[in-house]
Amino acid sequence: MEQKIIENRYEFVILFDVENGNPNGDPDAGNMPRIDAETGLGIVTDVCIKRKIRNYIQLSKHDAPPNKIFIKEILNDKLEEAYVAVGVEKKTKKAEDIQKAQKFMCENYYDVRAFGAVMSTGDTPCGVVRGPIQINFAKSIDPVSTQEITITRMAITNRKDAEKGETEMGKKSYVPYGLYKAEGFISAKLAQDVTSFSETDLDLFWKAIINMFEHDRSAARGKMILRKLIVFKHDSVLGNAPSHLLLERVKIKKINEDVPPRAYTDYEVFIDSSNMPAGVTVDEKI
Repeated sequence: MEQKIIENRYEFVILFDVENGNPNGDPDAGNMPRIDAETGLGIVTDVCIKRKIRNYIQLSKHDAPPNKIFIKEILNDKLEEAYVAVGVEKKTKKAEDIQKAQKFMCENYYDVRAFGAVMSTGDTPCGVVRGPIQINFAKSIDPVSTQEITITRMAITNRKDAEKGETEMGKKSYVPYGLYKAEGFISAKLAQDVTSFSETDLDLFWKAIINMFEHDRSAARGKMILRKLIVFKHDSVLGNAPSHLLLERVKIKKINEDVPPRAYTDYEVFIDSSNMPAGVTVDEKI
């Protein structure tokens, strides 16, 4: 059954928080939580957010077509799979052959349809696909306090160290609390012209965002919760209003400016839905 390709432009806002955890470690800073060095605001990269979305889809759809996940393990093996499936020889220079392989990748890999991919490597290139969904870095509403504590390890690695009678020491980096906001964009035009991202795919995308932390628990990440998913829907392919005018309607205010935030209830979140541009509706999915 042929899926209906999306016909509406969307913008969306994701609000999530972290409690006593490291939402996105920075390898350039000893895996401390990422921050903006000038403002002290916490950062979670778009790559980190999309990884959690991919992981949920892989888990829920069993990594089976048409919802396989491309960005994992050895990429060129998957590109070679596309060539075999469509009967194209390796190292082809024919644009139509590469296009056939690219179409196979879009049809079988969810993250290629959604986010696009660079698939121009190796002997079986499938070109570059520009996906309809883009997500910005998430930033915390207020500066976060990055902390590092010393932890001890009672289970010694080997007998030699155990005979020394010394307890192994380690470090754990975390943020006591941070409320983060990410903004995203969905282009129906790119979906129609490039990847055939469908209404069914879109429903799965919203579900993946809502559940992206539920199967991603770890001691390092602490307690992470998706608090809000707010979606602005245009009644046209190209849209009815500039995206920033819609995204700015999500208002977040700290209730007590004199107290460091330590819980979601320390904030007030509301949507200014008055005088919405014609042809735009807002849907608070959570």
